[in-house]
Amino acid sequence: MKKHLIIICVIASLFSCKNTSKQENGKLNIVTTTSMITDLVKNIGGDLINLQGLMGSGVDPHLYKASEGDVSKLANADIIFYNGLHLEGKLVEVFEKMEHQNIHTVAISDALEKNTLIGSEYFASNYDPHIWFDVDNWVLAGNYVTHVLQEAIPEHAQTLENNWKNYQSQLYNLKEELYKIVETLPEDKRILVTAHDAFNYFGNAFDFEVVGLQGLSTATEAGVQDVQKLAAFIIEKQVKAIFIESSVPRRTIEALQAAVNSKGHQVAIGGTLYSDALGNPGTVEGEYIGMFKYNVNTIVNALK
Repeated sequence: MKKHLIIICVIASLFSCKNTSKQENGKLNIVTTTSMITDLVKNIGGDLINLQGLMGSGVDPHLYKASEGDVSKLANADIIFYNGLHLEGKLVEVFEKMEHQNIHTVAISDALEKNTLIGSEYFASNYDPHIWFDVDNWVLAGNYVTHVLQEAIPEHAQTLENNWKNYQSQLYNLKEELYKIVETLPEDKRILVTAHDAFNYFGNAFDFEVVGLQGLSTATEAGVQDVQKLAAFIIEKQVKAIFIESSVPRRTIEALQAAVNSKGHQVAIGGTLYSDALGNPGTVEGEYIGMFKYNVNTIVNALK
């Protein structure tokens, strides 16, 4: 509670002296939440923006809380891009305060029609927020980001359009490549078991049955009954491998593996997948395209 009050005070003090104009170099100050969104905006905005991402590699956005430094970045932004659908659940109040101070906050999930979202009766938002695991969704998000940036700096509209068209073609190439990789895995082996339900959009796009030990949010931990139920499913379906996630403690999947093995069925840990965050900056997995290729190759190779 004390920390919460401190952050509210920081917000108030920052807004009292905020300069609402762009920096002297003429670039927009953009703040993004997840590393996937940071990568998307970077590819579109390029050198036309000053970009700061709040969440780095291995960070779980479901549990992320804003620090005083984060609030300072947000308060000095021209535009804030975030996922929405309650992915950044603990930042909602901060975003609301930004909106009240005329800082443009943009939920990229607004780019999608509600009837294309995956619903869930167990999650507060009623929708699965992990929209980036369908490349078509990410293309729609990119269109939306481009439009927002073009409205903010119309004098650079054509450059932004060119940047986006170049990146969009890379995303379409990615989609084709992923389908080719998945096609090497027999349909009856396309069962993906992970730490939490981050891969349902991937499952829909690439015809996988996806099961997570935890729900859509990592805020709720799996119980003993959840572990036993999923262990029985793995044995029934003869699943060969299950997967850790980079932003979720590995102990959940290790407990599941132990439960399966104790019943006489050997299941391997097939590798670590990137779910709610990209890999380290400067690596292939530190970019959306490289992350997606890595994930699919890891999944297919382990399940073959």
